[in-house]
Amino acid sequence: MVSHLFAVLFALLLMFPAAPGRRPDPAANTLLPSCERPADSTYRSSPNYGKSIAVFGGSLSVNKESDVAKQIWADLLNAQVTTYGVGGAGFSCEQGYSLQRQVDTADVYDVYVLWASTNDFNGGRECGSWQDYSEYDGYDSSKLATQCGGINYCIKKLREKNPSARIYFFTSLRFFRRDSGYNPFSADVNATGKSFADYVNAQIQCCRYHGVPVLDQFSIQDVDIYNCEEFYLPDKLHMNQEGYRRIGPIQAAFLANGR
Repeated sequence: MVSHLFAVLFALLLMFPAAPGRRPDPAANTLLPSCERPADSTYRSSPNYGKSIAVFGGSLSVNKESDVAKQIWADLLNAQVTTYGVGGAGFSCEQGYSLQRQVDTADVYDVYVLWASTNDFNGGRECGSWQDYSEYDGYDSSKLATQCGGINYCIKKLREKNPSARIYFFTSLRFFRRDSGYNPFSADVNATGKSFADYVNAQIQCCRYHGVPVLDQFSIQDVDIYNCEEFYLPDKLHMNQEGYRRIGPIQAAFLANGR
């Protein structure tokens, strides 16, 4: 009974936007290279070595556990990593303190990382298509309520903010609260009739349209129902430090090489 009540309350938290007081706090979420960083990083010749990196996303991008991964980036790339992410956020303008709003408030950086969450799917926001809020629909502002419209808005806005910046995209990670969260062949769908894999595939399609490099975390995370307890918190949605320690070097290599 208690576990069922917890599940219901958790679902409600995901469905409703973040409270007004929950805003990006970049000053409190900036990491610099540590004194333990490698003296001679293999990524020293990377075009992103020694650059400033801004991260946008939901809780998976900003939870304290995520600092494990981002410190790996900072150390291997000798980079400053600043996070604008807010728990509960999605790309849809209706999902929490959305990535659209995060991007609007961001300063100019050398590198921008759009880190997709699970919130658009779990919050029942429309997935949309790669044409949402693009030249193909005349930048229809009504499409900013879809995941894809939000992605296209963020990329366009970041291009305007700093045309020479490099933009990278991390797809949603797996989660293990329901079958669709980890099974790409699942028939389990949300209120819009889409599976979680549909949302991830749409993320990739938007990035292909823009030519933005994509790290398909859903497909390469190397975590499944047999080992998820080692890498996830008990809520089966958020990763623990070991989970971020597992994915961090992969993210750093992607940011270094752009593929």
